[in-house]
Amino acid sequence: MLPIRDHNPSGSTPYVTYALIAVNIAVFLSYWPLFENERALFQFYSDWAMTPAKVLQYGRWDTLVTSMFLHGGWLHLAGNMLFLWIFGDNMEDEMGHSGFLVFYLLAGVGAGLAQLVSEPYSNVPTVGASGAIAGVMGGYLLLFPKARVDILIIIVFIFRILPIPAWLMLGIWFAFQLFNGLFLPTGGGGVAYWAHAGGFVIGVGLTVPLFLRLGGRQFWARTDGHPPHPEAPDNFARSRIPKVRRK
Repeated sequence: MLPIRDHNPSGSTPYVTYALIAVNIAVFLSYWPLFENERALFQFYSDWAMTPAKVLQYGRWDTLVTSMFLHGGWLHLAGNMLFLWIFGDNMEDEMGHSGFLVFYLLAGVGAGLAQLVSEPYSNVPTVGASGAIAGVMGGYLLLFPKARVDILIIIVFIFRILPIPAWLMLGIWFAFQLFNGLFLPTGGGGVAYWAHAGGFVIGVGLTVPLFLRLGGRQFWARTDGHPPHPEAPDNFARSRIPKVRRK
């Protein structure tokens, strides 16, 4: 279940969202050649990724920030940037450019702390923007629970694009993080599930003051739980024009 887009573009240009995507790509390209040298790559991650045991033992708190801009491969980077592109613009629209940047960084640091608390003695480096982006998703859920999100469902050889409300897609995603964090063995197959879950909850919490300032439930009533902008044309919708089949 992969989100492709939401149906409400932002009302202004999301400069910070674009800049964060650009910075993440640029940082990845800067150390991409290291993937040909496993030892050099491991040393790089050892220096700049968030390793819980090193944070507590050596005070490497700076890695809570630097690790947010590192990724473990092209698919890891592409997936994270896709989620940021889908959910970041509307959040930036409501928070403002500087407010959204502070929100993103705080959510990312909080997600790193959640992972640290869950595995304080781990020597496994943690990288990725997904904790910060989980915070963006949590805030999005609070502000725009009924926004439509197109998801790509892949079942073996069946591909289907389906629009569903944000509360359903994000709720399933969050439940998945909690389930895997609770029941998978330590390490979670290389995925920092508690960073995801922690970032999501922190994102909701950081968005509460904005939600109340916008009017709380009155904001939902005014917008019907959608971003307050016209929906984009649904290019994936089925045409209402009847098909004429050849005989």
